[in-house]
Amino acid sequence: MAYNILLMGASYGSLLASKLLFGGHSIHLVCLPAEADLINAEGFEVRLPVRGRKDPVVLRSRELPGKVTAGPASGIDPKSYDLVGLCMQEPQYRAPGVRELLDAVAKSRVPCMSIMNMPPLPYVKRVPGLDYAALEPAYTDPRVWDSFDSATITLNSPDPQAIRPPDGKANELMVTLPTNFKCAKFDDERSTAILRQLEKDVDGARFDTPEGKIELPVKFRVYDSIFVPLAKWAMLLAGNYRCVTKDGIRTAQEAVHSDIETSRSVYNFVFDLCVKLGAKPEDLVPFEKYAAAAQSLVRPASAARALQNGAPNIERADKLVQLIARQKGLSLPAIDAQVALVDERLAANRKKAAAA
Repeated sequence: MAYNILLMGASYGSLLASKLLFGGHSIHLVCLPAEADLINAEGFEVRLPVRGRKDPVVLRSRELPGKVTAGPASGIDPKSYDLVGLCMQEPQYRAPGVRELLDAVAKSRVPCMSIMNMPPLPYVKRVPGLDYAALEPAYTDPRVWDSFDSATITLNSPDPQAIRPPDGKANELMVTLPTNFKCAKFDDERSTAILRQLEKDVDGARFDTPEGKIELPVKFRVYDSIFVPLAKWAMLLAGNYRCVTKDGIRTAQEAVHSDIETSRSVYNFVFDLCVKLGAKPEDLVPFEKYAAAAQSLVRPASAARALQNGAPNIERADKLVQLIARQKGLSLPAIDAQVALVDERLAANRKKAAAA
């Protein structure tokens, strides 16, 4: 069965879209006017590295079985879609137009799958035993999530890493780490059935090459445990946020490997916290596997780059984890220091923006 899917955010959203289009689904991307014009005129393309091949495979949306369109946040009826994906970073959901669309999505009760590093507040409410109001300071504007029912939202961990090619256009994406999307099921089985169909479609996708049809990396995996996507937390705190330094930023590879023991202690602290929340160790990723993957992360994380470029707000999964840990009577000096540093850098950015 082919679905109508709305993806809010074309930058990272085009990676997921490139996989879902193999199933013949219709996808509409919400994005900026210049991006939308380019995608509607030319489609988009994703460069995907494949093990054993020298050159990446290039997925061109117009050559795939499904259909893709793009446009602004205005004039969209979420009820005309079977599934909505949130592919922007958390601070962007309070932007005019996007905020109103997000609220309409919430009220429509159409199944909504977040693909953010920062889990939406209504998804966190699926984790039992937390004081959710006390976690609101980690969010740019927690009120944008008020209309959601936790039963209609799930989390898909954006584990695959991708960037805009430095010499590329706004409709081009290059995958730098071709790992899998990891999505938790919905509370509702009918909504979960959509996810399982998408998983099957992506699994069955084959790409034509001169040497024949090949299987592609970056699968879409659906899990019964709500904690599987939270495996990303340990990676974010041991790598992504530690790209931020007092003097600037560094690559994720440097953040992890320049002081491997601190990285390990941060990672294992967050790993153990997730287990305390209800995760099974097998839901999560061991540090050694992450550290090996981090060797290929030769760019600073997107949050660090945004901070360096003067952003007044970034996703604060670091603060969210810190606040959750405190509710469990736990803390780690390395995490507290990193959160304080990001706070300080953000405060400086806001002061500079206010003076401009």
